[in-house]
Amino acid sequence: MRKPNRRVLPTIIGVTTLTTLAVNGAVLAARHGDREPSPRPDQNARFVAASGTTSLSPTAVAPLGKRLTPHVLVAAPSTLPADVVEKVRTTKGVQGVEVVDAVQGMVAGKRVGLMGVEPSTFRNYTPKPTAQSDALWRNVAAGDVAISFTMGSDGGVQLGSQVPVGGKQNQTPLRVGAYATMGIGDVDAVVSHATAQVLGMPTANAMLISVPKSKPASFIKKLKKTLPKGTKAVEVNPEIDYPKAGGNAPTSRGQVMTASQVRTVIQAAYTRLGWSYVWGGESEAEGGYDCSGLMLYAFGRAGIKLPRVAADQARAGWIIPYSKAEPGDMLIWANDPTAPGYISHIALYLGKGKMLAAPRTGTVVQIQNVYTRNMRGAVRVSPKMAARLAG
Repeated sequence: MRKPNRRVLPTIIGVTTLTTLAVNGAVLAARHGDREPSPRPDQNARFVAASGTTSLSPTAVAPLGKRLTPHVLVAAPSTLPADVVEKVRTTKGVQGVEVVDAVQGMVAGKRVGLMGVEPSTFRNYTPKPTAQSDALWRNVAAGDVAISFTMGSDGGVQLGSQVPVGGKQNQTPLRVGAYATMGIGDVDAVVSHATAQVLGMPTANAMLISVPKSKPASFIKKLKKTLPKGTKAVEVNPEIDYPKAGGNAPTSRGQVMTASQVRTVIQAAYTRLGWSYVWGGESEAEGGYDCSGLMLYAFGRAGIKLPRVAADQARAGWIIPYSKAEPGDMLIWANDPTAPGYISHIALYLGKGKMLAAPRTGTVVQIQNVYTRNMRGAVRVSPKMAARLAG
């Protein structure tokens, strides 16, 4: 479903610094990502830690404290100066700051956003189901890697398996100790700070900031005056305006795709039928496509540059009710039961109740009947809005 944002990625000690991030929801209930999830009792209570136990005592990781919602992520190529971190901590309106290690690294052969964290404190900044799992954080503290459910279920990475983690040149085998997305876009893997240092990740080069009473965009604008050169700040989980019943789509000329562009998008998508679902795939080079990679390819053939992940693609135009969808619109779903606002799947609407989609690992790009469970509407794409998001 997703592929890491690569706008600014200087290499550091065998891994690549994660300087900008998109959005992501948090899950601890196993979801089927790109397919319509089957209802099951007590989804949120799904077991998240790998089988087996660690040598750590139950007290090795501190109990869950007060949970804070991260609103802004700051990331730099190297360690953030201590005085800068302290200045941010004491800024009016800041409720909390969590310093982490953040890079683009390789996990199980995939290039993903990877964070090194202190389990005892970082857990307070994660969504409730993630934060509450003591077993998850003990496994991370013991040296395991926790990966997102999309990477696990869609990417085919098995819970409890040993996977290589690190940079392109040097990697270390780690056990997949949990499925648990952390609520930050394109961060598909988390290890402890101690493990991060073994992997050669930069130290304390990023921080999460909780500013519940401030508008993130306004806060970021002021924050930039404090940050060192080369440091980036982005909003975590930007809000999406969902349509009201009976809402209208834009009709102004020049704001939406032309009829010719719509035809090209649909024709391009049809040429991908039968290609394998590949997590992170967006071209023939990867041997297949995931849901957002398929959209990236199809719209790209019409000269429309989309952002990479489904959650960002959902903001590449106007969200309208499905009842008003037309061929060439994108359909979006929030299939994550613990993060209902996060867009985790996307497909191309063909009309007459049909869509063209890349469902999940083990399937191929195919035409499906539209399902409306967890659907959040349709996206009437604006080439200009898409281009601004894609950067």
